[in-house]
Order: sequence, then C-alpha cells, then structure tokens
Amino acid sequence: MKVSYAPNLYVALIHYPVINKNGETIASAVTNLDLHDIARLARTYGVPNFYVVTPLVDQKRLVEKVVSHWTTGYGATYNPARKKALELILVKKSLGEVKAHILEKTGRETRVVATSARSKPKNIDFGAFRKLLRSGKPYLLLLGTAWGLSDEVIAAADYTLEPVCGGTEYNHLSVRSAAAIILDRILTL
Repeated sequence: MKVSYAPNLYVALIHYPVINKNGETIASAVTNLDLHDIARLARTYGVPNFYVVTPLVDQKRLVEKVVSHWTTGYGATYNPARKKALELILVKKSLGEVKAHILEKTGRETRVVATSARSKPKNIDFGAFRKLLRSGKPYLLLLGTAWGLSDEVIAAADYTLEPVCGGTEYNHLSVRSAAAIILDRILTL
C-alpha cells in the first residue's frame, strides 16, 4: 500500500454547532484524548493543520493549556514526538475563522467536506475525495463531536463524505476512530 501525502487537506474537529442525542444543537466539551490522538493522526498523514473549533472560552483555554504543556512546557522535552503532533493544533471560534485562516495561508478558498455516520445528500465516496485532493485545491474535512455535525453545517458543506461502515448495522464510532479510518481510506492508495 502506498500512502499519499496531502498538504492541501486540513482537518477541523467541530464542537459547535453539533447535535446531542435528541437532535438539539449544542456546544460539546473538548476532550484531551481527541486532541492528542487526532493531532498524532494529522502529523502521521501530513495534514498541515488540525483545527479545534469551539466558541466556549473555557474550552479554548483548556486546549491552549494542553497544547502549551506539550509544545513549550515540560512535555516538549519529555516527549518531542508529541510536541511535533500538537504543534499542528489551532483553536478557532468558528468554522468561518478556520476558512479565513486557510485562505490567508494558501491564498485560495477552501472546499468543505463534512462527515456523518448517516448517508446525506451530496455524498461522495473515499475514492472521489482522493481524486478531488489531487487538484491541489485546499480541502477542509469536518469531524463532528457529540452526536455529529448540525444539519446547518452539513447543508453548507460542498460535499458530505460517505459514512464509515463496518460489517454490522451498528455505527457509532468515536470521532478519533472515525478520523483514523477516514484519513487512511482517503490517503492510502
């Protein structure tokens, strides 16, 4: 298997707007495991930035504290590999701020690809997304926390990626697990 490098693929972990189990729009809490595992995943697959999106000030501070510990504090010397991964994390208040940052960085508008555990209109499969990445245009992959991205986020996306499905009807992966499977399916040829 050959793994391709995608310097034009950005990843955002969305904490707002997401839905709860009742379908209500909420802001979810940041988890330490998501930060570490998705940052390590992003570094492994050559993703240039991993955005954590939350409008909540206390959650933003939490992310900054964790990142600081591993990039400039004791953790930076204790585990240099972790430092390299967590350096990819940028905290933004909104999806609009993420898109503006990518535009500033690349000079190009980004195309947005949402994820969902359910089939949605505008679904594309992993192979189609891989082909889109070959264009060199920036693409932003949105990962939802809680019970997934809100309908408004999915509707505003340019594409929705097909769900990650196993061999059963059960389909409720952790965002960390789904992210790993998705990046591997997109970037492994």
